[in-house]
Amino acid sequence: MAASAVVNLRDSINPPLRDVDLSNLDFSNCPVRDLISQIGGKWSVLLLETLAKRPYRFGELRRLVPDISQRMLTQTLRDLQRDGYVDREVFPTKPPSVEYRMTALGHSLYEPLALLLNWAEANHEAVKAARARFDQSPD
Repeated sequence: MAASAVVNLRDSINPPLRDVDLSNLDFSNCPVRDLISQIGGKWSVLLLETLAKRPYRFGELRRLVPDISQRMLTQTLRDLQRDGYVDREVFPTKPPSVEYRMTALGHSLYEPLALLLNWAEANHEAVKAARARFDQSPD
């Protein structure tokens, strides 16, 4: 199997490396683990990407992400709302309609998240090839 080319989407920019002393971290209160565990969920990323474009009503979101159950959509939106990434607005119609929109905090998260999503799409084949090589190795 031929190796896929690795795509670096920011060749001209060298991001600063984080200088973190892992021996002194309080892993029970780690901000990275706390935030990544929530936004790294299967549905959170899809919903954040969708809501980055514009506000949507619940039913629209359900149609845009057809694999998600109503229960999981409700729970994921609540989690995103709890963390401050999404706002929920109820309109006094009959029946009441609810609209979800990304907050300023959500948009500030989406900027680096979009870089990761673009990287994932550009490098998906390279990762799949690496997995296949690893799975076929005798070790």
